[in-house]
Amino acid sequence: MHQKDNHIAIILVGITVFMLAVAFASVPLYRLICQKTGFGGTPQKALAISNTVVQGREIIVQFTANTHRDLPWGFRPMQHESKVKIGENGLAYYYAENKSERPIVGMATYNVSPDKAAIYFNKVQCFCFEQQKLNPGQGMEMPVLFFLDPEFAKDPALKDVKTITLSYTFFEYKKRK
Repeated sequence: MHQKDNHIAIILVGITVFMLAVAFASVPLYRLICQKTGFGGTPQKALAISNTVVQGREIIVQFTANTHRDLPWGFRPMQHESKVKIGENGLAYYYAENKSERPIVGMATYNVSPDKAAIYFNKVQCFCFEQQKLNPGQGMEMPVLFFLDPEFAKDPALKDVKTITLSYTFFEYKKRK
């Protein structure tokens, strides 16, 4: 009976270690899956700018900005919307300012709505998921270069989409101890 108890204990320890590993890997894996598939309103990361513009159909891209309640930054889009043709490169700017008396490192997350359009929204250059350090009172303009994949125009599920919202939220970046 003692050997059976040891065998069960080893199995339980193995399951526990496996579950802990899955828990620590889940956030980066989820982020990677979302970035590759557009799941949950996550735009695609493009390696190059678009060269194919679909004539005749313009989409309004709206820009929103939020900060976590514990981050004493001002953060806003420098324009509220932009009209772009499908396949056309768009450029938008956001502005962040540290309103505290201490240096703070922030990091932004983003999403696109409606979710069904996210898979076609490609960011070529972006400040998201990168540490941004601002000293007290310092402000900074942050560009976003993007385009809508020309396949957007061929997707029948997107015929009703006239407006897309790109939303960023800044959080204070804290290193894990």
